[in-house]
Amino acid sequence: MSELDDTGDGKTKKKRGRPGRPPAPSKKPRKSPSEKGPMGVQRGRKANGMAQQNGEGDPVTLFEVVKQGKSAMQSVVDDWIESYRQDRDLALLDLINFFIQCSGCKGTVRIEMFRNMQNAEIIRKMTEEFDEDSGDYPLTISGPLWKKFRYNFCEFICVLIRQCQYSIIYDEYMMDTVISLLTGLSDSQVRAFRHTSTLAAMKLMTALVNVALNLSINQDNTQRQYEAERNKMAGKRANEKLELLLQRRKELQENQDEIENMMNSIFKGIFVHRYRDAIAEIRAICIEEIGVWMKMYSDAFLNDSYLKYVGWTLHDRQGEVRLKCLKALQNLYTNRELFPKLELFTNRFKDRIVSMTLDKEYDVAVEAIRLVTLILQGSEDALSNEDCENVYHLVYSAHRPVAVAAGEFLHRKLFSRHDPQAEEALAKRRGRSSPNGNLIRMLVLFFLESELHEHAAYLVDSLWESSQELLKDWECMTELLLEEPVQGEEVLLDRQESALIELTVCTIRQAAEAHPPVGRGTGKRVLTAKERKMQIDDKNKLTEHFIMALPMLLSKYQTDAEKVANLLQIPQYFDLDVYSAGRMEKHLEALLKQIKFVVEKHTDTEVLEACSKTYCILCSEEYTIMNRVDIAHSQLIDELADRFSHSVEELLQAGEEADDDDIYNVLSTLKRLTAFHNAHDLTRWDLFGNCYRLLRTGIEQGSMPEQIAVQALQCSHYSILWQLVKITEGAPSKDDLLALRRVVKSFLAVCQQCLSNVNTPVKEQAFMLLCDLLMIFSHQLTTGSREGLQPLVFNPDSTLQNELLNFILDHVFIDQDDENQSMEGDEEDEANKIEALHKRRNLLAAFSKLIIYDIVDMPAAADIFKHYMKYYNDYGDIIKETLSKTRQTDKILCAKTLILSLQQLFNELIQDQGPNLDRTSSHVSGIKELARRFALTFGLDQIKTREAVATLHKDGIEFAFKYQNPKGPEYPPPNLAFLEVLCEFSSKLLRQDKKTVHSYLENFMTEQMMERREDIWLPLISYRNSLLTGGDEDRMSITSGSSSSKGGSIRSKKVSSHGLFCVWCRGSAEESVEGSWMIRNDTLQTPGALQTPQLTSTVLRENPRQAAEHLSEQNSEPGSESDYVHKRGLMEDDAEPIFEDVMMSSRGQLEDMSEEFEDTMVIDLPPSRNRRERAELRPDFFDSAAMIEDESVRL
Repeated sequence: MSELDDTGDGKTKKKRGRPGRPPAPSKKPRKSPSEKGPMGVQRGRKANGMAQQNGEGDPVTLFEVVKQGKSAMQSVVDDWIESYRQDRDLALLDLINFFIQCSGCKGTVRIEMFRNMQNAEIIRKMTEEFDEDSGDYPLTISGPLWKKFRYNFCEFICVLIRQCQYSIIYDEYMMDTVISLLTGLSDSQVRAFRHTSTLAAMKLMTALVNVALNLSINQDNTQRQYEAERNKMAGKRANEKLELLLQRRKELQENQDEIENMMNSIFKGIFVHRYRDAIAEIRAICIEEIGVWMKMYSDAFLNDSYLKYVGWTLHDRQGEVRLKCLKALQNLYTNRELFPKLELFTNRFKDRIVSMTLDKEYDVAVEAIRLVTLILQGSEDALSNEDCENVYHLVYSAHRPVAVAAGEFLHRKLFSRHDPQAEEALAKRRGRSSPNGNLIRMLVLFFLESELHEHAAYLVDSLWESSQELLKDWECMTELLLEEPVQGEEVLLDRQESALIELTVCTIRQAAEAHPPVGRGTGKRVLTAKERKMQIDDKNKLTEHFIMALPMLLSKYQTDAEKVANLLQIPQYFDLDVYSAGRMEKHLEALLKQIKFVVEKHTDTEVLEACSKTYCILCSEEYTIMNRVDIAHSQLIDELADRFSHSVEELLQAGEEADDDDIYNVLSTLKRLTAFHNAHDLTRWDLFGNCYRLLRTGIEQGSMPEQIAVQALQCSHYSILWQLVKITEGAPSKDDLLALRRVVKSFLAVCQQCLSNVNTPVKEQAFMLLCDLLMIFSHQLTTGSREGLQPLVFNPDSTLQNELLNFILDHVFIDQDDENQSMEGDEEDEANKIEALHKRRNLLAAFSKLIIYDIVDMPAAADIFKHYMKYYNDYGDIIKETLSKTRQTDKILCAKTLILSLQQLFNELIQDQGPNLDRTSSHVSGIKELARRFALTFGLDQIKTREAVATLHKDGIEFAFKYQNPKGPEYPPPNLAFLEVLCEFSSKLLRQDKKTVHSYLENFMTEQMMERREDIWLPLISYRNSLLTGGDEDRMSITSGSSSSKGGSIRSKKVSSHGLFCVWCRGSAEESVEGSWMIRNDTLQTPGALQTPQLTSTVLRENPRQAAEHLSEQNSEPGSESDYVHKRGLMEDDAEPIFEDVMMSSRGQLEDMSEEFEDTMVIDLPPSRNRRERAELRPDFFDSAAMIEDESVRL
């Protein structure tokens, strides 16, 4: 029930009611207050106002009713209004306790407290009773119930003001009490009070703004009625009506004045302090609501004096607050009519908004781009070319929402400004079917000017949602590529044609696959039915078009390798059923003919692989065109194989007298066959025989051209793999297995001999193929019920393992400057270095996999581990992964390999510097640092690594005392300094193991050694001390996730240290691998991530202390915007923000609020539309000279 239903209440101002409001419709008789449940003079209420549960367990407090949300909010508010009329003190007590309980406070305000205590005293009392142990309160508790509570809480306040807007809010009691309470709570030191009261106050303000807007509309209507009545002739004029209208206008003006006072109290008492609160969520609430006010009542709030708060808060250090600012501004810029009022704000804060497109928070960056797009739509002159360029490059961002928003901006800027009639006339004159020619040219120019030619797929994906119609205009793209130049019109340049073809292929891929390119998004999402239908339609459309257009495009560009390689990607997106369903076999013949021409004209690997892939797609068995394509493919291979056989014979017969033509014939044909052998089974042409002859001849004579050797190795490799596929898929005989074994054995021998070739590319190719074949034909070949393949398993002998290791040491662990000395001064030097590093990483990864999967003996890894620190930047990730995997295979053997790597470094140092080492030298420090890194890899679980660490110490001690000093026993052993390196692993020993290791150390020490204290014996002294440290303590240094229980600790204490001696006596542990390890190429290969623009934070960093010192030196006018920003510290990133204390002397604020607000801004609602003479020009609040100096800006 609305408070208008009241016919007479001495405690309300009836004159505040809406004049002439019709009576409310009749309703069913209400229960008497004594019968009521939740509200009114409630059932079960004690005399002191303390609420209690009734016998049935129904909610009896406002908080419980709102939390459960079972009753309609209007009904809840109507009940409260009725109770307010019965006893306004008790009703207000309910409302006060509602706000207190919504804050999570368990305390209750009693009626005597309400009547006898000031608000500040009540809040202080509630603060003492507040239970902050959990730190949670209703607004921060997660879960659907509390999320709904927040909505109900806000709705209750809005409905309360809406139902009370005609009289109760003007009674000078209810609103004064509520606003005073919320102001005090918002000033509280307790976060829950401050947060809840700020939200309530902001929603209260929003409701009041709506009331003020309605009052303004009613004033305008009343004024029009009054003027219309006054302008009537004297005889028709109703003087009584004029008096009523004058009286109503006066009442409306009085009501508006009171609403202004209430809004001023909330704005100055709460908003100007809380919009810069220390809690980001509170600041976000303030900014969100002020945006609502400015949009709802733009005549009153959309001016510089309010916009400045949003502008300043754009610099907030929390992304949540910056996001609210941008969304608030978006709601304003969406309305074109508001642009004139936003012009000054746009000029002042445009640079900040544009810079936020690079915000470190992706959500903020997206909304900033959308806001810039709205500004562009409202006024193209508002943004400079530099501003636009800052947004343009974001279409290449790896974060898809940012890229899509930037694509929308690019579409609005470049593709929305064209003359459709002129475009259609030009298209008609040129005979084109589409008027989008100039727009596509513009897209090509943008792509070329951005100089990110490897990111065409990203550009297309960014524009897909906003410019999909343009990007799917494949007819226009084809016409631009195929049309002949006309005099007087610009033609596409060669690089423009290449760019257009690349973009065309990307649009085809996007339409056919219907998902973003690699690098954008988390994976393929499930398409909706509508999206799936669109995908099928697009695929049919592009297939029907390019089935006819592709042969013509290939015919025109068949000599251009780059263009042809891109064009040949198109068939993989075809719906190949269209060939047979649409009776388009002649176009298939044309396509196959053009592909054959391309194969015969090109030897470029990329082009040949594209041709091979196209044949593979067209030969799919599920399509009826397979036979026709297979015949064409077989004919092509027949010709190439015959040509290859004849050219090989001619080359081998010519021997050393072979000319360039002989070499070219073999090389060109072999390149084509190798490219096809990659995707097709060509074993029936027996290419391996001729390739093997070439390789053997090259090894015997040493004169085989480098490229022929590389291609022959690769082709032979493919031949072996296809033979293996045939055997694994069928039921091979023993003869088949032995035949393949002979082939593999002979090829491995050739590759091993090629490792000593003088040509680096040949050696690298042979090494990679050796590693791949040893991995494929390893013991894992027989897993998965394939024991019959045991004859094909190859285990490399020690000679081959050593050759592979030496190759790695000679070609991977080298200084890059030595390899690239010939590139000095070359502009592409950096690119070449990156490419060379990528190649070396692949070599190391291939060999590391052999170690991980126990194909090469683990001790070989010592030569790799010892380079961990020196080459950390280049290979650190690969070496670390290798170390981790080998430890999973065999912890003890891995530990022995680690100590072996340190021993090798130590021996190298002894050879370089002699036995008298300078222990302070950088070389010794480097070995110790490497040992420290190795020790860290053992982790915190000392039980799991116990035997491995003990074995490591044993080997280290034996190495230190391995040789006696030739000068005599009184001199330290030559390797004694190694004990200083071994100290780095002492912390990984258990307490009892330290004693055991120390006992083992004493077996190598003489009595003289124990008594020596000279500097030369310091390594021994340091190592003994490291073992004795913690040895007598009662606690164990164990941190184990799986064995941290009390029982586990007790068991570990009972472990006998004698077990370690037993392990040491057995010698080195046997190597064992349980099961097969999954091959993880991705962890060892260099990632090929796209280079996309890096999104960086636009939030500057500043130390709070420095900011405070800097503040005292500022000469800016107090209260100016620049002064405010420096004081707040909102430009900080990592530092804590500088805000005023949340406790701001509540007592003085509550006692005399008007004094505090004398110098602050006053909310002055605009006059009615027919009385604009009251309006005054406001100062420029963005001008620091005109900015107000008040408590809200000073700290």
